[in-house]
Amino acid sequence: MSTTTVSQLDKVKDGPWSGGKSPWNLEYGKIMMWFFLVSDAFTFSAFLLYYGAQKFAQPTWIDADKIFQSVPGIVEHGQPLVFVGIMTFILIMSSVTMVLAVDAGHRNQKQEVIKWMLWTILGGLCFVGCQAIEWTHLHHEGFWFGRNPATGLEGDAVAQALAPYFSKDISYTAALQFSNLFFTITGFHGFHVSVGILLNIIILCMTLNNTFENRGTYLMVEKVGLYWHFVDLVWVFVFTFFYLI
Repeated sequence: MSTTTVSQLDKVKDGPWSGGKSPWNLEYGKIMMWFFLVSDAFTFSAFLLYYGAQKFAQPTWIDADKIFQSVPGIVEHGQPLVFVGIMTFILIMSSVTMVLAVDAGHRNQKQEVIKWMLWTILGGLCFVGCQAIEWTHLHHEGFWFGRNPATGLEGDAVAQALAPYFSKDISYTAALQFSNLFFTITGFHGFHVSVGILLNIIILCMTLNNTFENRGTYLMVEKVGLYWHFVDLVWVFVFTFFYLI
């Protein structure tokens, strides 16, 4: 009776690296979420790099401390970056509550998942609401897509209208570029936050309907959590580019 000799290469093919089983043991949906987040990160990077290029290509630029110095509805001037700091804190805390929701899901604690998802949704709604208030305030000041406070003015009136927002030389072009890019990039991010809120509401409804209890896993909470953490991380870069640099 003949015996078959198995080569070392064939042994490797029969092992866990042969492709039949993922070497990292990752679920397909989670991998696809990572692919989406990486591709979306390139989009945000392109936006922010373009903003940086425009800012440093101009001889002057709007001073963030001067344009973002109000707390809408409370204080009109003299509180630079306070309102956006509150917005940032709310979004970061919503990321913390999402972590707690994911952890509760790993422990199959339905009531805790519900509680922390509610807090996450509330944090997202507060952030979007604050962003809407900030947009309304800036629109009232004269900033919008294709517009700034000096749009339609001529001569010395242009410098007078833009003087409160510049520390050095005044530039109509810089003010217009800032206005366009601010509303585009923060609007794009706000859209992502709104989508995240909708996803969180869907996950909450599925939790209330015992969908994950019946499946025996709360993995979907973790997938949506990855998206939510990505949105929070992107805001850190948006905050840095527009409000700090």
